[in-house]
Amino acid sequence: MDIAAYMAEVGQQARQAASAIARSSTATRNQALLATAEALDGARAELAEANRKDVENGRSNGLEASMLDRLELTPARIDAMIEGLRQVAGLPDPIGAITDMAYRPSGIQVGKMRVPLGVIGIIYESRPNVTVEAASLCLKSGNATILRGGSEAIHSNQAIAACLVVGLKEAGLPETSVQVIRTTDRAAVGELITMPDFVDVIVPRGGKGLIERISRDARVPVIKHLDGVCHVYIDAHADPEKALNVVVNAKTQRYGTCNTMETLLVDREIAEDILPLLAATFREHSVELRGCDTSRSIVPDMVAATEDDWYEEYLGPVLAVRVVDGLDGAIAHINCYSSQHTDSIITENYTRARRFITEVDSSSVMVNASTRFADGFEYGLGAEIGISTDKIHARGPVGLEGLTSQKYVVFGDGHIRT
Repeated sequence: MDIAAYMAEVGQQARQAASAIARSSTATRNQALLATAEALDGARAELAEANRKDVENGRSNGLEASMLDRLELTPARIDAMIEGLRQVAGLPDPIGAITDMAYRPSGIQVGKMRVPLGVIGIIYESRPNVTVEAASLCLKSGNATILRGGSEAIHSNQAIAACLVVGLKEAGLPETSVQVIRTTDRAAVGELITMPDFVDVIVPRGGKGLIERISRDARVPVIKHLDGVCHVYIDAHADPEKALNVVVNAKTQRYGTCNTMETLLVDREIAEDILPLLAATFREHSVELRGCDTSRSIVPDMVAATEDDWYEEYLGPVLAVRVVDGLDGAIAHINCYSSQHTDSIITENYTRARRFITEVDSSSVMVNASTRFADGFEYGLGAEIGISTDKIHARGPVGLEGLTSQKYVVFGDGHIRT
């Protein structure tokens, strides 16, 4: 395959399709989403067989357990994809909404209208359900999309792509509104991120190495986060039972996700009381604890933490633990080592909670809640295209509004400037 020629064709088709989607009605786009949901429901056997091939190939190629977990399409995950499509179809359509209308002294009215970004390229690894999440959000927000999944999920992604085509055709939209790249050749990524004539924004979802490469080489704007070094801080004013439940959930509910807690911070005032309880519970979950000197003096069987551990996104059953000097120490640690993804405080003190959410500089900051809630589905976005730790355009889980822009609209009645 001539990769450059193939990607140029994909880009041209996406640009043409973007115009058709942008002028389509909300009802038409919703019809495509609901028809895709029906197609997925009817293709469960095909999806399972395609995913089985990918998982078997992954095991044969030595994929890590966390990657295999992301790759697997269980019945529950297929259910979640179908429900996500239906939820996105039920969300308000942001396109065409006009806000902030105001009269100017000249007599004109000025406001802002929501518009699609155009063509969105999405590059991701392992998780085939991203294909549906990304396609649904791009379609609902009036964008064409080019999806390049990881080579390890090629069979699953192509099976899902077939269902997307069914949905688009049933709604009368161009089949090229959503294109899943058919080749596993990495050169396709290099072409996709350097096609500003055809692609308006790139969203990478995957490992730090992938995102660093795309951020470095792209000639198209990128919405990204590099990693998820998420913290939970147990304050001296925390409810111990609440703290135990939240912390264990934040780490063990699912290991291989970017919103899983990777570092636990504990106020020095309560460390001797709560750390042994936490350590015992984490032992039951076979979680390795890597602690600072103070943590190890309280729980001697912890592994000694190194400086690198405070920066580490383990994506597995390993947790860094540090005892800090109160709220000031926790905020200082987080703002030094955090990847600005998601951080949480456990406390019953409202004043301390307010300080934490004000001073911690992350895209999601939580009070008495597990970091695992940092997710577009949980935030009511229906699904998400990714988590952004950038500060410009979109931050946090990127849903429909994050895939749009605004343009000024002006209404007059023969007004001229004097």
